Amino acid sequence: MRLRRGTPADAVALAQVHVTARRAAPMPDGVHPEHEVRGWLAARLRADEVWVAHEGTQVLGYARLTDGWLDDLYVRPAAQGRGVGTALLAQAFRACPGGFCLWVFAANAPARAFYAAAGLVELERTDGADNEEREPDVRMAWPGEQPEAFWARLHAELAADVRAVGDDLRARARALAVASDTPFEASLQVTGEPRAEG
Repeated sequence: MRLRRGTPADAVALAQVHVTARRAAPMPDGVHPEHEVRGWLAARLRADEVWVAHEGTQVLGYARLTDGWLDDLYVRPAAQGRGVGTALLAQAFRACPGGFCLWVFAANAPARAFYAAAGLVELERTDGADNEEREPDVRMAWPGEQPEAFWARLHAELAADVRAVGDDLRARARALAVASDTPFEASLQVTGEPRAEG
């Protein structure tokens, strides 16, 4: 087995791996038919870092990376248990020494165990409201070669998210105050937001 960078010519083979691996795994069915996955992967192969595991001309699996995320790691069902996923994950470690996150469906216990055994940690669980399948998922992370820097970056991202939520709540409270002719401060107290200063 060897690894190489993916090219748009791999779209058909990768779409087949993607669809068959999903069907074989304890996870929800994909919401897109194979021809749509093929078109989507052709675009991703031009834009993202994609690694293909192969034996000769046969594609065994692939991993797709974008900006600190391992977005996809799929292995053809017949090739599972032969180290293909481990090799692709090792390539992700090399490609992202600063660390990365990924999402995995909560129902996919084998994948979660695979990632945990490789050193990834669980960060959060969601009800799936933000994914296309609307199924519970788990965010996992590998903190990279400099974990302190990785965790500091995630803390900064969280702080920015908290500020954005606060800004949104204040904007909604102001709109409610205008619509209901209620003072802004009273609206904030009703919503449970702390009173704004200055």
